[in-house]
Amino acid sequence: MRTRILAIAALGTLGLQAFAASSERGFQFLSASEAASELGAVIQTGSSAAMWVWSDKVVYNPGDQVTVRWTVKPNNDFYPYTIVAYRQNNQTGAKSYLPNNNSTATDIFGNTVDQGFRITRLPSANKAVIVGQGGSVVSSTLTVPNELGMHTIVVQLRDYSGGRVLKAAYWKFGVVSGFADLPSNITENTTLANDRAWRLRGIVTVRNGATLTINPGTFVIGQPGSQPPSVLLVATNGKLVAEGTKSRPIIMTSSQAVGSRQRGDWGGLIMLGQAPINDPGGKLTIEGLPELPETNYGGSDANHNCGSLKYVRVEFAGSLLRPNEETNSFTWGACGKQTKGEYLQASYGLDDSFEWFGGTNDAKYLVGAFGADDYFDGQVGWTGRVQFGAVLANADLSNRGMEMDNYERDFAARPLGKAAFYNLTFIGSAANGFDESDSPCLYFRRGAGGIYNNIICQNWTTRGFGGANLDAIQPNIDNGDFNMNGILLWENGKNTTPPAANTLAGQVLAGFQAFAGNSRNFLVADPLLARPLEYSDPDLRPAPNSPAYRASFVQPPDDGFFDQSATYIGAFDQSNWMEEWTQLVQEQDLKP
Repeated sequence: MRTRILAIAALGTLGLQAFAASSERGFQFLSASEAASELGAVIQTGSSAAMWVWSDKVVYNPGDQVTVRWTVKPNNDFYPYTIVAYRQNNQTGAKSYLPNNNSTATDIFGNTVDQGFRITRLPSANKAVIVGQGGSVVSSTLTVPNELGMHTIVVQLRDYSGGRVLKAAYWKFGVVSGFADLPSNITENTTLANDRAWRLRGIVTVRNGATLTINPGTFVIGQPGSQPPSVLLVATNGKLVAEGTKSRPIIMTSSQAVGSRQRGDWGGLIMLGQAPINDPGGKLTIEGLPELPETNYGGSDANHNCGSLKYVRVEFAGSLLRPNEETNSFTWGACGKQTKGEYLQASYGLDDSFEWFGGTNDAKYLVGAFGADDYFDGQVGWTGRVQFGAVLANADLSNRGMEMDNYERDFAARPLGKAAFYNLTFIGSAANGFDESDSPCLYFRRGAGGIYNNIICQNWTTRGFGGANLDAIQPNIDNGDFNMNGILLWENGKNTTPPAANTLAGQVLAGFQAFAGNSRNFLVADPLLARPLEYSDPDLRPAPNSPAYRASFVQPPDDGFFDQSATYIGAFDQSNWMEEWTQLVQEQDLKP
């Protein structure tokens, strides 16, 4: 992939004379023959550019006016492209192409395939209006149609022929007939449809045998300022079925304006079950909420079903109840094996992105971004499994990538907290602030057990791997209840004093170095991401020549849950399972 980027720079040199030949609204145009001649035998396979697109709201009523902006950073990409933009009704699949806002496929200059798409190099744009007053594509706002449900604004960079999509940017929004307030208690089967936006304030509890079903493409809007915080709570005798799709994720977000949303605007999602925990009393009150009958969790049913989550985003959550008592973005308390969770994103959480308190539930395809505390946190005897997790921490306040305990009140409590993680990628920022002095990518303490294999940690705050209470973990190491294999560490601890070296001694806390060096495939090397990191448009896939693909890494077990084909380290091979349904743009980059 880096070879391809060098080829892009070479193409730029070849095309400099034509670069300024035809310019309009920041675009530089080429003819098809010029593009073909310039490319020669080079085949476009992607782009080194960064690009994101957004509108002024996440929920609209029919008749509202829409302004759309984009940011484009070419990053020395001089390839010729066809640029296509459209709004898609995700219920029907119908597309309305810009600039004419109809079903005829055109490029952004209004040319059809028969007319010949107009070929251009990438413009450089910073929060520029493309649809709205003075817009470069449509010079007036667009009117929201009376088509209820989720829609997507899509901008595609296609090859110069217009045939292959090489890169795309997405913005999801809802069109609703109005807003509805959820009751504080849901005690009978209830369905939330995507033709309305659903507001919650305070604790909204699903209980008494009720199932709350949330349809694909539905927005749940958390209201700030309530005490206790606004949360969606699934009690031990309730169930939540929230199954979105790639094109219509379920989005639980802040009520505040785009560009002004903050961590802790609302509480988050909490699911409580009746699976075992390792507290002697068998039950505890979930962190972040008052002690009430419906906030207790724990029991003896290892298969208990808290519900099913698929393609769900939780954004700007983590309200503070009292000092050191915040809610998390996603919380599972004693949920059992029948509980499902996959394709979940936590963004801008004030506390942890994903936290498990006991239980046995599994999860796949998890994304944590821009949180202020830990991204994966397990305690109180959690014994679940996770495969494919991606974490991106920016220059804001952050903490540990992973924090795993057994139980803080009894390090030797049973059942032992023994989760199994495979295929994780943690990318931090050397500029991270942090609220604990020891904030490595991977942190283990309090008698933790578990299996942690095929993990990348790059650019994290203090070091790659560390922890505390090694004497309480050592018995688990000795009997095989704690193990790690296939850990790639690089550039962690650059803002410590002195900066940490790119050696095993520099990347791993002293007490854990003997463990890391004991034939466990700990590797200190550059993972060679596919392109330079852009925090608002990340590509976390390794380049084809990355050490992530070495043959020595561990194959996940054949137990019906893990994907055994993932013998690489990190969350990705050459495919990107985060495409479209996630939103990874930093909030400051969405301010007008």
